[in-house]
Amino acid sequence: MNTIRLLLLVLVIPGTMHVRGQSIRFEEYDLPNGLHVILHEDHSTPIVAVTVLYHVGSKNEVAGRTGMAHFFEHLLFEGSENIGRGEFSKYVENAGGALNANTTMDRTFYYDLLPSNQLELGLWLESERMLHAKVEKVGIETQRGVVKEEKRQRYDNQPYGNLLPETMKRAFSIHPYAWTPIGSMDDLNAAQEQDFIEFYKTFYVPDNAVLSIAGDFRPEEAKRLIAQYFGDIPRGTRPIPRPTVREPINQGEVRDVIKIKDQLPMVVKAYHIPAQGTSEFYAVDMLNKLLANGGSSRLNRAVVEEKELGLFCGAFTFNLEDPGLTIAYGLANMGIQPEQLEAAMNEEFERVKKELISEEEFQKLRNQIESEFVTSNSSMAGIAESLANYHTYYGNANLINTEIERYMKVTREDLLKAAQTYYIPENRVVLYFVHDPALAK
Repeated sequence: MNTIRLLLLVLVIPGTMHVRGQSIRFEEYDLPNGLHVILHEDHSTPIVAVTVLYHVGSKNEVAGRTGMAHFFEHLLFEGSENIGRGEFSKYVENAGGALNANTTMDRTFYYDLLPSNQLELGLWLESERMLHAKVEKVGIETQRGVVKEEKRQRYDNQPYGNLLPETMKRAFSIHPYAWTPIGSMDDLNAAQEQDFIEFYKTFYVPDNAVLSIAGDFRPEEAKRLIAQYFGDIPRGTRPIPRPTVREPINQGEVRDVIKIKDQLPMVVKAYHIPAQGTSEFYAVDMLNKLLANGGSSRLNRAVVEEKELGLFCGAFTFNLEDPGLTIAYGLANMGIQPEQLEAAMNEEFERVKKELISEEEFQKLRNQIESEFVTSNSSMAGIAESLANYHTYYGNANLINTEIERYMKVTREDLLKAAQTYYIPENRVVLYFVHDPALAK
């Protein structure tokens, strides 16, 4: 194993750990073209994470052209005017680094993890992606095939892979959260080359992006290189379309049965919740962890261990820019009907609506949240992403140091009130995923 490869193994080792009372230091500024820059200097390991967050996700798409944001996550690895097709990844890999990207409903995030002496390479590559990307027919057709295969692997051929798409389209009737980032293959097939060019020119502009760098670098050198590679990129000339509609809560319970090829029934319960950053969001997120985060959570203890109705229960909260969902799910044991499983899950939701949680359980929940908060910022890439997220969504990158206090301000009474407000039938979608023998053939 060569030295550079060995160095990259430390990517999984915490470089800067945020603990309460120990701040993550950073500086930030804007270029004249609107690009926001955030720098976190840390010399504990010889790595640098060069990341760019574009404030565009699937919610910025329009019906009939869904999947565009996620498609661009793939397309922009095709190359640029100065990088040959298929060469983008090779530059990073040949330098001993790693790279990737991901798309959510609210943003698209690219990152290059490099030895610290390769900072300039990362900046050049990301500037090429922002200004000179190849948005042309050959790349579009290639990536159409890649995205179709990804959909087959991650959704069509995965057990219960349609859970999220089926839930979202029933939970949202007017907001574009109704579709997931993978989008519709029919929409992508229908999109023409000009559609992709327009999307790129609209969203991939410096004033819709955050360049966040964390790791082993000297700020003076970084600023010089950032000005060199990004300073001349022109500001966008088009308005950035963002949805203004808000999905109403308490619009009435939605129930449906989804036929699947998987053998065991699954029950999904999705509740509308406030947008991230609101005081009520933190309370609902904590309730979600109380109910279904880990083997000792309430749903697992009651439904899986005590009543033996389910193989497992889980839950996740969507940290979304607009009001979103918290989703709980349970996989039934053999011979258990979904009605039985739902009834047992409902009992635990009713409990948190009727009684305060104990002080002991409350403290355990707080400890769990603190641990997760530390873990999320335990690598250079994690820190860079958190800084970019906090600036983009809240206009305050320092929440990387202080957001934990918003969780710690939530009281047991706040949890009770949030449960009574949001865990109500008229505010939820309930889906039964049940086996259909015809689909298994």
